[in-house]
Amino acid sequence: MPKTATKTKKKPKKGPKKKIVKKAKEKKVRVKKAVEKLPVEKEKAEKYWQAVGRRKTAVARAMFFTRGEKEFLVNDKPYKKYFPALELWQIASVALNKMKILDKFKISVKVKGGGYHSQAEAVRHAISRALVKFNPNFRKRLKRAGYLTRDPRMRERKKFGLKRARRAPQWKKR
Repeated sequence: MPKTATKTKKKPKKGPKKKIVKKAKEKKVRVKKAVEKLPVEKEKAEKYWQAVGRRKTAVARAMFFTRGEKEFLVNDKPYKKYFPALELWQIASVALNKMKILDKFKISVKVKGGGYHSQAEAVRHAISRALVKFNPNFRKRLKRAGYLTRDPRMRERKKFGLKRARRAPQWKKR
C-alpha cells in the first residue's frame, strides 16, 4: 500500500492583537505630552557638605547646610536631647567649638550602632571631616587636636573555651 500524505491544520499564532498594542502606544504618547506640559519648578539645590565618621561599631553621617535654621540635630533631635550627659554633648560639638562655628550652620547627623559614647565620638569624627571639606584650612588645627584620626580600637572577639575575649572560667584547685 502506498503512503499518502496527510494534511495537518495550521494552528493560528498567539500574540498581541494589533488594536490593543496601538491603543497602549496612544496612551503612552498622551501621558508623555501631559507630563511635558506640567510647569517645571526650578529650585536652587541646597548646598551642603557631607562626611562619614566611625568609632567602634558606631557610624555617623554628618551633613552641613548653609541655608536653613542654624541648629545641630542628631537623628532628628537636638543634640542636647539625644545625648544624655554633658560630657557627651561636649565630645559631639568640640570640633565646632574649636573652629568657633557652632551656630553658623544647620548640621544634621544620622548615627547608628554602638553606645552613646562611641556615637558621640563618631559624630565628632564626621563633623571634623565635613569641616575639612568645607574649608581645607581647618585641617591643620583639627588634625593637631586629633579629631581627624579614626580610632582603630575595636572590641576583641570572644574565643571558644573562654567566657569573653580573655576571661577564662574560674579554676578550682580542690
